[in-house]
Amino acid sequence: MFEGKTVFSQVMGFLPRKELDRCIRKYRGNFKVRSFTCLEQFYCMAFAQLTGRDSLRDIESCLRAMKDRVYHMGIRSKVSRSTIADANESRDWRIYSEFAQILIHEARRLYAKAPFGVDLDETVYALDSTTIDLCLSMFPWARFRSTKSAVKMHTLLDLRGPIPAFISITDGKIHDVNILDQILPEPGSYYVMDRAYLDFERLYKIHASSAYFIVPQKRNTQIRRLYSRSVDKSTGLRCDQTVALCNYYPAKDYPEKLRRIRNIDEETGTDLSLLTNNFTLPALTIAKLYKGRWSVELFFKWIKQHLRIKAFFGTSENAVKTQIWISISIYVLIAIIKKKLKMVQPLYTILQILSLTQFEKKPLF
Repeated sequence: MFEGKTVFSQVMGFLPRKELDRCIRKYRGNFKVRSFTCLEQFYCMAFAQLTGRDSLRDIESCLRAMKDRVYHMGIRSKVSRSTIADANESRDWRIYSEFAQILIHEARRLYAKAPFGVDLDETVYALDSTTIDLCLSMFPWARFRSTKSAVKMHTLLDLRGPIPAFISITDGKIHDVNILDQILPEPGSYYVMDRAYLDFERLYKIHASSAYFIVPQKRNTQIRRLYSRSVDKSTGLRCDQTVALCNYYPAKDYPEKLRRIRNIDEETGTDLSLLTNNFTLPALTIAKLYKGRWSVELFFKWIKQHLRIKAFFGTSENAVKTQIWISISIYVLIAIIKKKLKMVQPLYTILQILSLTQFEKKPLF
């Protein structure tokens, strides 16, 4: 019979505690705190994410029902919903944002050579956002429209993993294209985006940084063909052209030539015209890279279904950001455990198993 730690304690054992303590000290998270430290707050929120708790009362009831094991899970203080709520409201969300970035850095190192469907050595990023609808009367700080509030989670996803490399949480009114101003392009990397990010001035900054972009052409984008390359139409490709922008302001913002690739997806029948500044990769590879952008959509779907970022435990901006960043930390932590333990199960299956075994004293896997 296994007499070791609970499953929850084993999962939390993979956390880099020194780095978490450093983040807590940096933002004075435990200043004048006598009980229920930032670490215990993280543990309670992590438990809520891993077991699918729906409310603060649900967290309190579940942990108090197993109070004989909660102490050995690292939660030494008495857990109450008011204590958790106060911690989420008052303790700086940047503690958990910075700690999530540390976990992301570790996960990206572990997944640096993971395959993602395209034979390419360079890093490929997918950029997109998801909107989380909120109640206007309860979240007035996140005004989106006249009748509702919302927050947006803008994510730059490394397709190897997939691991989020950059996340920005804003109110719903921020347009997606503005996030390009916050991203520092990596030379040689590929940035795959949807047409909401088609801004030629910002795309030219990516080009000037020796990075590559792939973005669909809008219907009203005026271009002129300079010359064409032959394509194999049996693969779904329809054209591979070198083009230039026609209108005055777009041509001023992006004075260089562009490559236009038209492709019809054989599975869905979607007809897309892609613009890119890469002239060396085969046209079919460019089309496959754009198709890989759907990994970020699956990432959003996954965390909305299996982590608690749609029902919030607090209504302030600090509480919402704290919950989102801790949920991202748990996602990345499970990805790290999966890699370190060489597990073959998908993340969904691992999370399903963990949600049922948190209090059990058994080997992790």
